[in-house]
Amino acid sequence: MSIAFVFPGQGSQVVGMGKDLFENIPLAKELFEKADAALGFPLSKLCFEGPEEELKKTAITQPAILAVSTILGKLLLNAGKKPEIVAGHSLGEYSALVIAGAIDFEDAIKVVHLRGKFMQDAVPLGKGAMSAVLGADREKLVAICREVSASSGFVQAANFNSPDQIVISGEKGAVELAGVKLKEAGAKKIIPLAVSAPFHSALMQPAQEKLAEELNKINIKDAGIPVISNVTAKPIQNAAEIKKLLIEQVTHSVLWVDSVQEMVKLGVSEIVEVGSGKVLAGLIKKISSGIAIYNVSDANSLKERLES
Repeated sequence: MSIAFVFPGQGSQVVGMGKDLFENIPLAKELFEKADAALGFPLSKLCFEGPEEELKKTAITQPAILAVSTILGKLLLNAGKKPEIVAGHSLGEYSALVIAGAIDFEDAIKVVHLRGKFMQDAVPLGKGAMSAVLGADREKLVAICREVSASSGFVQAANFNSPDQIVISGEKGAVELAGVKLKEAGAKKIIPLAVSAPFHSALMQPAQEKLAEELNKINIKDAGIPVISNVTAKPIQNAAEIKKLLIEQVTHSVLWVDSVQEMVKLGVSEIVEVGSGKVLAGLIKKISSGIAIYNVSDANSLKERLES
């Protein structure tokens, strides 16, 4: 049986996450303290107590989710639960890379904090937008985004989350127009998302350039476990390739459907979502019905997984 660990991205945060780990497991306490020291502010306190508005800020959310995900991942590894493959959704790819041994925990915490700031600052507030499109044909959606971009402002597919959910991202007016055209073309529903910037679109180019500078400052090693890249939906282990694809990831679509399908093709029969929430488990069920899916999000679910 081939096991994969997958790590959630932005949107999975919840006030209180990681608190029971911090209070009961020495390694979790140690890693939260390392995260606080690396950032120079009490990330752990924001995870445990909020306020929610602060935890939802991109520059806080990203290191917070990474901290909880990688702490849980390391606890699983230390207990002898080693995956054959790892993957993460957007930000979650950094958690996957820490668990695969390609990036040190403190480096990853600092980089994703800056990544969040760069992404937030790349586009003036109110200029960009994102919408979830339900029930649209993938090829038709890509064609409509191209058509709108050619005449009315930029929009692209940002996240291929499941066969019936694709997120589009770009300039506000273009995203709205694409939504209208997609509805006319048969999409079931268009849901505008409450986000602060048009993530995973070409408008993130300024963030991509700044992130490249930061990634050049840290030591990225070859991964000890294959990591499925969001950009290619293929396993990677080479350090230079990891860096290149992390930079590209900022402006590129997240190929989550393709990534899960690749894991199935590689023989994965069990997936453990490691981190806060159950967002990825819900998406994976829609992509492949034959996979056993488990969640490890706190001390109780960790204990259950270790005893299974």
